[in-house]
Amino acid sequence: MKLIRFGEPGNEKPGLELTDGSRIDVSACCKDYDENFFATGGMEELEEWLKTNKENCPVVGNNVRLGPPIVRPSKIVCVGLNYAKHAEESGMAIPGEPVLFFKATSSITGPNDPVMLPKGGEKTDWEVELAVVIGKKASYVSKEEAMDFVAGYMIHNDISERAFQLEREGQWVKGKSCDTFAPIGPFLATKSEIADPHKLDLWLTVNGEKLQHSNTSDFIFDIPHVVSYISQFMTLLPGDIISTGTPFGVGLGFNPPKYLKAGDVMELGIEGLGVSRQEVIAFKKNA
Repeated sequence: MKLIRFGEPGNEKPGLELTDGSRIDVSACCKDYDENFFATGGMEELEEWLKTNKENCPVVGNNVRLGPPIVRPSKIVCVGLNYAKHAEESGMAIPGEPVLFFKATSSITGPNDPVMLPKGGEKTDWEVELAVVIGKKASYVSKEEAMDFVAGYMIHNDISERAFQLEREGQWVKGKSCDTFAPIGPFLATKSEIADPHKLDLWLTVNGEKLQHSNTSDFIFDIPHVVSYISQFMTLLPGDIISTGTPFGVGLGFNPPKYLKAGDVMELGIEGLGVSRQEVIAFKKNA
């Protein structure tokens, strides 16, 4: 299944994208795609419900806004420097174990919503990433069982303000958590939709110029490793997001660096997970 949420911000309803690209409203079956949905077997219940109710579901028009595919999770855990060439372009050593940082869930936005430059920001950058969504509570899980705790996958543009991230004291979270800095979607693809998440092409363009293009086969630490590793330090809850890192081609890595400005348009995609598009806008208070 491909889970979507649609409607105005704060008032989204749960839906599905079908194999032909059409979209349907499934709010008659489930309230929303939140922690409780994943924790209580909501995906299995929805799949069973569709067998007899699919034809009666209201159609969602292609002009209707898509929101984030899941309700704000308890946390977004990001893996830094998980592609060797990205570590190289960042001037950092290949890590011996996963580098972890948090991203505030208040930064989550829809896949095609604008990305707003932060107040005082001057080096805002792009990062196409494969996001893994946790399907059930995970604590101290082994690599061998880790994939049993995965609900599915989606696109995440890990927008980063490099000046906040690298030139200010403290952790990376400051440069990662500004409002609108986590566009996700267009949909959450359940595991059955993706044959092998470690063989997916991913790419990103800015104003039509392809700047990132790689494959998840280049992971330094694969998904079972990352899920197991993170679960040794914290409990992952249903609906939590793990963002698995970005490949080379970020703005920071160019000489001279390239950064986003108002009016720029990013498009990004991952094989089997669709395409998202964000226009960059200037900072405006209470946007």
